[in-house]
Amino acid sequence: MAPKRRKTAEKPPDIRRFFGKENDVPGGRIQKPKEKPEGVAEPLMPKQTPLKVKHENGNDFPVSHSHRFTVKFKATDRKEYTIDCDQPRSVLEAIKCSLDTTDKMIKCADESIIIQLGKKDRDSVVPTHFPCSCVGDGESLIILYSKMEKIEVVQEQHDKTIHPREEYSVFYIDTVGGLKTKTKDLFRSKVIKQFKYLCVYGEKGMTVEEALKRDGRFVDHLGEFTLSDNDNPDRLTVRTQRVDSLHQKAFKIRLPLNKRESVENPARSILDVALESGNSVKKAIEQPGSSVNVDEIYELLRQQFPDLKTWMESRFPGDSYQQALNLRNEMFGKIQQSFCEVHRIEKLLKMGKSVCKVIVSNVSQGTGFVLFDRFILTSAHLFKGCVLGNTLEDHINVSALFNYDDPEPETNFFFFYAEKIFVDIDNELDYAVLELKPEGQRFSPKTKSENVKVPPGLLNKFGPLPRNGEACIIGHPAEGVKKIDPTCIIEPEHRGQAVNDHLAKYKDSMFILQSVFQIKNRGIDDIMMGGEKAEKVATYHTFMYHGASGSPVFDAHGQLFGLHTAGYGYGLPEMKDSVIEYAHPLLAVFEKFVSNLKERENDEMLQKLKEAVTENQHLKQILQIEPMEVD
Repeated sequence: MAPKRRKTAEKPPDIRRFFGKENDVPGGRIQKPKEKPEGVAEPLMPKQTPLKVKHENGNDFPVSHSHRFTVKFKATDRKEYTIDCDQPRSVLEAIKCSLDTTDKMIKCADESIIIQLGKKDRDSVVPTHFPCSCVGDGESLIILYSKMEKIEVVQEQHDKTIHPREEYSVFYIDTVGGLKTKTKDLFRSKVIKQFKYLCVYGEKGMTVEEALKRDGRFVDHLGEFTLSDNDNPDRLTVRTQRVDSLHQKAFKIRLPLNKRESVENPARSILDVALESGNSVKKAIEQPGSSVNVDEIYELLRQQFPDLKTWMESRFPGDSYQQALNLRNEMFGKIQQSFCEVHRIEKLLKMGKSVCKVIVSNVSQGTGFVLFDRFILTSAHLFKGCVLGNTLEDHINVSALFNYDDPEPETNFFFFYAEKIFVDIDNELDYAVLELKPEGQRFSPKTKSENVKVPPGLLNKFGPLPRNGEACIIGHPAEGVKKIDPTCIIEPEHRGQAVNDHLAKYKDSMFILQSVFQIKNRGIDDIMMGGEKAEKVATYHTFMYHGASGSPVFDAHGQLFGLHTAGYGYGLPEMKDSVIEYAHPLLAVFEKFVSNLKERENDEMLQKLKEAVTENQHLKQILQIEPMEVD
């Protein structure tokens, strides 16, 4: 097969819109060399063209295609289903065509499915489009999935014809990178790194680069990578080499020491240098040994935004920026006065008892709060990379710390561990509901352990998303003690202005360019006027950064309206703040929670919700509970 043509490099993005009004290994059945993965059958006979028969629907299928393998839908499940494959298909198509119950067993999109090859624990995984002809007769597959993440993205335009096994070269990519590449992101999902190898295939004549691109599980831009042989790391295979000689071998991906994008996008390359070094763009340009062409950078600036400096000066002539800042401070002062009233503080402190610090062992820390009984709500992204389906990985423990108000060693918190199975976890609205175990413990220098109770839930305090006005966040920013931050809601039509105002204090055009690229890459256009999420989130400014995800957001009347989710940051190690932060509306979260429970037919949890919602008409309406008649 002749190598496919490579696409030309994309042009660097135009940043002008941002500042204007427009928004934009496996099995064990195959003989192999020492320390090489196995699981895909070797060719047993010379290449032959199989006989074909014309079916009534006009398709040609080889008469000789007939083999059998087994599949399990959970690693710990004893049930194993036999798949009799009589037509050339992908492994996922073969499984779906053979079993009528796959829709009930696989409750996620195809792109979130993981297919383990062989029974050896976490050895290697194949893509969903892996040719069935490359699966050995009698081989075993295990279907896993990650509900929160996309594991693979398959190109729609690639040739989906399934060939006989001898027309393929099947090789293995180690999930740990090669020299100087061990910490680089090579895959779309971190879940992949729980396995030892990715099993990759390519038709003979295809290049290594084409095979990895078609695979769909690798990041889009690997650049000028090479493959180092696991048996001989000094033996390198370049990306343009054909896959023919790679069959049944294992490799590590190795990136160049000074990985850069193509010369068509010099701005991207300098951003990479700055991010890796933790310096500003200016320092990255000036650092010794920098290969960045400064003239190209400034030429790009002139082309992309020739009047940037003029625009910055015209927006705030003289001391107008200071005046604008004073006006914002005056407005914020009114918000502070509202939350300085004693009765509001007492109300917030009382509800704050239900806010907890969430610790996902060796993964992340965030914030959560009690819904009712022993159920807590927090952010789903805290568990990224450690969830399969709706269950935490075996080595992951989650704990909820309450009353973590004083710094150590004075702290007197108490804590509960969470169950391994999520009540619900949803990536779209970025929330997770967990049930805490009944037994809690108190940590104290004097009393090492003591049974405690979960604080009261806040479910009945849920209210609608206010368009503007005061707001207050209670959480554990920077993985520290509990803090309260009064702020004000930024209306959708004022978000662009708020971001511009935030950037206006930086007059360095290079810093502006870098910041714009970073926050636009994080999808900030989605929450601007005309964006997909413009009316679906609440926005504000807060110091509640890392560790505060999952914090409750209250209005001035003590109603709980938002789940603090994230912010759009600069993307630099020395810049911890964000240009704007946002929260998902809790009524929308609750509605999606109820919908997911109904879809899974979890009647027991739905009944518990109905019993817990006693005073809140908004939640009763979502649950379709008729309001009680009052005499």
